Amino acid sequence: MPTIFAAARVKSAMIEVRQTALAGVLEIIPPRFGDGRGFFSETWHGPKMAALGLDFDFVQDNHSVSAARGTLRGLHYQLPPADQVKLVRVSRGSVFDVAVDLRSSSPTYRQWVGVTLSADAWNQLLVPSGFAHGFVTLEDDSEVQYKVTAPYDAALERSIRWDDPAIGIDWPIRDSLTLSDRDRDAPSLADAEARF
Repeated sequence: MPTIFAAARVKSAMIEVRQTALAGVLEIIPPRFGDGRGFFSETWHGPKMAALGLDFDFVQDNHSVSAARGTLRGLHYQLPPADQVKLVRVSRGSVFDVAVDLRSSSPTYRQWVGVTLSADAWNQLLVPSGFAHGFVTLEDDSEVQYKVTAPYDAALERSIRWDDPAIGIDWPIRDSLTLSDRDRDAPSLADAEARF
């Protein structure tokens, strides 16, 4: 497992990495180079990121589109040995993206951090293994793309209720949410299987 980035803020070859309130959950801002045609950006560059201590083998890319503002997806995670590191970004619109620490021996167990990700800000969130992940869309037609270090495994996928009071996420949208049946019926953390 790679060393988790520890510094508060680093810029390397114009890549900016910011530590959030939870150790290992990082906001990454890759550079964009624009002109009259539009822009170009390397959203992940393995060797440059490895030089910063972020050496991950991403094996699957996912892409979701949410038609309506207030679409909530999460909180999702996979159990070992299919646990995932996720690198999440928004290519259209914006979302409030959340990571929840599920590592029972961690000093930040059950704590959460949220970051607004948007196509305009061009920021990304790195969510380590041992964290649940979810987001709510802040605009219609928001597109989320994310890389993961383990393929999807239905047998090891788990969910936690988005509104579990033991976690207490302060979602910016709480009314008229659109959720899947699975997310609506997810167990609380106290009743969930989380082996980290």
